[in-house]
Amino acid sequence: MIIGVTRRPGFAAWQAPAGPSLPVYGYTIVHTYPHDRDAFTEGLFYLDGFLYEGTGLEGRSSIRKVKLETGEVVQRHDIDAKYFGEGIVTWGSELFELTYTSGIGFVYDRQTLVQKRTFRYTGEGWAFTKDAHGLIMTDGTDALRFLDPVTLAERRPRLKVTADGKPLKNVNELEYVKGEILANVWQTDYIARIAPDTGKVSAYIDLRGLLTAAERANTDVLNGVAYDAEHDRLFVTGKWWPKLFEIRVVRKDR
Repeated sequence: MIIGVTRRPGFAAWQAPAGPSLPVYGYTIVHTYPHDRDAFTEGLFYLDGFLYEGTGLEGRSSIRKVKLETGEVVQRHDIDAKYFGEGIVTWGSELFELTYTSGIGFVYDRQTLVQKRTFRYTGEGWAFTKDAHGLIMTDGTDALRFLDPVTLAERRPRLKVTADGKPLKNVNELEYVKGEILANVWQTDYIARIAPDTGKVSAYIDLRGLLTAAERANTDVLNGVAYDAEHDRLFVTGKWWPKLFEIRVVRKDR
């Protein structure tokens, strides 16, 4: 979300809350792919053999269609320099994009990336995913918003995200995977696994160590989750990261 180079105290030391109700999972790396070091990743999804990536920062925000294997950008749309691009999602033939503090979102033709219309929302825009019924949005708080993909109106009450009964704020980039919502927790190397019916965090995924210390230099936070449902592949990356990883989630000891 917001530029992480101005990190809050305690960034590196953040730990997922302990407790028997919140297991912590680790990962194994299945494959490593190149990723554009100039991409300040805000949104990510996989569709029909390609990654779609939304990047941020005023004057540098774009939507890209990317070859997974090579990291090559095969199609790109740069948004107006006054906007800070955020999360993206697709529904039917359209692609939706949030912006950070402008209260405005954009709807594109997914094939051409030509803008079709805009929509409005209150508060900040951070991330997007979808379920079978519509779009799911985060705004930097502990709330998930559920939007109608046609009207963009909220189609159900906002859902508060909690971990061991406490609000989990800074819920960022999202991906809907096998009936649960995976969410980057901003300013950490953890992903929360959220039940979409209750908002309760069922577990965390600890993704520390994906990059070496040398690779992590001059990068920003972990952010970006995409899922290839056809081949059951999970991808993660971060802002200005040189690599994108296909990972397998595994249970680990604390």
